Amino acid sequence: MVEVEDLYKKYGEFTAVDHLNLTVADGEVLGFVGPNGAGKTTTMKIMAGLVQADGGSVKISGIDALKESRMIKRIIGYMPDFFGVYDNLKVMEYMEFYASIYGITGSKAEKLCRKLMELVDLTDKSEFLVDELSRGMKQRLCLARCLVHDPKLLILDEPASGLDPRARHGIQKIIKRLKEEKKTIIISSHILQELSELCTSVGVIDHGKMVVRGTVDEIMLHLNASNPIQIHINDGVQKAINVLKNESKVKNISISDKDISIGFLGSEEDEAELLKKLILNDIKLSSFARQSGNLEEIFMKVTEKREVLGDEDKDKSGIW
Repeated sequence: MVEVEDLYKKYGEFTAVDHLNLTVADGEVLGFVGPNGAGKTTTMKIMAGLVQADGGSVKISGIDALKESRMIKRIIGYMPDFFGVYDNLKVMEYMEFYASIYGITGSKAEKLCRKLMELVDLTDKSEFLVDELSRGMKQRLCLARCLVHDPKLLILDEPASGLDPRARHGIQKIIKRLKEEKKTIIISSHILQELSELCTSVGVIDHGKMVVRGTVDEIMLHLNASNPIQIHINDGVQKAINVLKNESKVKNISISDKDISIGFLGSEEDEAELLKKLILNDIKLSSFARQSGNLEEIFMKVTEKREVLGDEDKDKSGIW
């Protein structure tokens, strides 16, 4: 669906996007993560045909996005982090106006717009002026607007920015429904835990470069390597140690009385198998739990790592 190769963009002396490479498969929901100024918005605007790249290539559904920006705009829905609305229009008028831009008019437009307003839970606001809507409602309206032409790709730049928890949940619920419909979505956000629930994959960008890329499970597996499993043994500490020493995925066993801490490089299924093996060896234990880890930790660890590296080392750091 999306192929970005060696993408490059400078503003004066500042490099916003630094030879970025990225692929997004059909039906994938990619969480695009990075600190302010990392290059997320610039990359998204280039994909949407709103900013001209200085180098590299972007293809969406096989179309050259850098050369065919008008064609690209017909197959993508782009929701910017800051957007304007026509406050003097009613909600239904607003939706029908955007439908008309794509050649959808009359009863077909009305039916489509009502369906989309139902999706974003604004059916009862159709006769309200846009200016009368709350910020959260305006965000949902903007998302509905992006869907009028049934785009193949949705590009959502901080869709929950500035919203309270209830309004964020509303946006998240809509995106989950779009995910169920197999929409291809690229979504940037600083609310990393919510991304882990929404996305099938994550890419962390820093200083214009992609520094971590993989499925949520793959990235959580990397994180798990540094989040040990804590085991409390009631009886059979030495027997437990002998079992753990023979497990290839177990690293760095440490012991404190009846508490054992291990680094573990396996998946959740592997954890379950390890627990089963301990129990089958008649080891009595009262707790077996991984220390908590989330995408927030990935973001902090990766970006902190790159801050202490020089430029040459940054290029070599890649995906950890």
